[in-house]
Amino acid sequence: MPIELVTTDGIFALDGGEWEVTNNIWIVGDDRDVIVIDAAHDHQPIVDAVNGRSVKAIVLTHGHNDHINAAVPLRHAVDAPIWLHPADGMLWDVVWPNDQPDHDTGAGETLQVGGHELAVLHTPGHSPGCCCLRGAADGIVFSGDTLFCGGPGATGRTYSDEPTILASIRDTLLALPGETIVHTGHGDSTTIAAERDGVLARAAAIGA
Repeated sequence: MPIELVTTDGIFALDGGEWEVTNNIWIVGDDRDVIVIDAAHDHQPIVDAVNGRSVKAIVLTHGHNDHINAAVPLRHAVDAPIWLHPADGMLWDVVWPNDQPDHDTGAGETLQVGGHELAVLHTPGHSPGCCCLRGAADGIVFSGDTLFCGGPGATGRTYSDEPTILASIRDTLLALPGETIVHTGHGDSTTIAAERDGVLARAAAIGA
């Protein structure tokens, strides 16, 4: 599956705090049709990378501001529907109170692009509506902020929960083949096998 990475820099804001972050935006498809995974900070680099191709969907892995704050301008620029799990609607409303996503992402849905299929996996914990996208035939998963190179996504803030994210990773992501490549929402890619022991050890430590 052809995959392109765009990175943008900006601010993640939640619970009154602000942090400088670099976000990964993934473009998946072929030379005609693509899907954009997340829309962070500045829509123009994403538009430039799309380079005139048809965008079938802008799929947001979750509703934190740093993953959605370019979504509406991107939608206007490329005329594509925004997908977001409805459990993150309250996070969306903070950033875009006068707008709405176009589609409620649901577990088990699939997206077809460029002869490839991506399946939606609902993996709550970092936020209630966190989702990953799995390309089973290609041995990849786009994990958003659910699983990073180095372990689970952050919890401890509003709407997040560590036992929940550990259960999501253990029951859903660790069930994938170990060689599955994990393309993350921030930082380097990893594999399921590389993260397995650390996740299981943390889950055992807190009784999750």
